[in-house]
Amino acid sequence: MAAKQHASLTEERWSEFTLDQQILMIGNEMNRGRKLMDPSDEYRLKNCYERVLRLVDLTIGVHHRRNLQRELLRWRELVARLYVQAGANPHEHDSAFRCLLCFTPAAFQQLQYLYGDRQ
Repeated sequence: MAAKQHASLTEERWSEFTLDQQILMIGNEMNRGRKLMDPSDEYRLKNCYERVLRLVDLTIGVHHRRNLQRELLRWRELVARLYVQAGANPHEHDSAFRCLLCFTPAAFQQLQYLYGDRQ
């Protein structure tokens, strides 16, 4: 897996962002993925998931709180499953995305804009 877009992003640079900002940037990639659910977009969706996994790995690497690391690793498994499965699964994607947005208060506020009353 070669996430070209974030390949040069270092832990040092990533650590300059707050956890809120990191989660929101991961969320930005997940939001891109929401728009790539058509079978013709499968390659682009896989690339999106690669970028998500790269950013999650960076986040895990720069935060040393065990509880946070554990929860991020659990969440990472959800995205890894989406990455390896054949075809897009919009329902599972949205479930994983909603879960991610519950990690921080700033990210949680985005739920209303993405899902309205369907939170």
